[in-house]
Amino acid sequence: MNPQLKKGVLELCVLSQLTCKDKYGYELTDAISQEMSIAAGTLYMILKRLKEAGYVETYLLESASGPARKYYHLTDAGKLYQQEKKQEWLDFIGQVNRLLSDC
Repeated sequence: MNPQLKKGVLELCVLSQLTCKDKYGYELTDAISQEMSIAAGTLYMILKRLKEAGYVETYLLESASGPARKYYHLTDAGKLYQQEKKQEWLDFIGQVNRLLSDC
């Protein structure tokens, strides 16, 4: 996949994954990596930016197989932001699809 295309949609992918349930970093990376390649560092930069914007909160939860894990949770503002970004994406792909089919 073209890196520029992927870069523009990764934030929406992260937000959308968190609408289903809270997840820790590796869990998010694993879920997204099943559909596209992603570096863990890229994901954590997105999560940091979302947290600073107030769209995501974190909490620690003990793990049976090691140290506590940092979970990410969408705030109410994050849920609204995800809905806005999802609608923008749907509008965008609709426009692109119309342009592709016009030729």
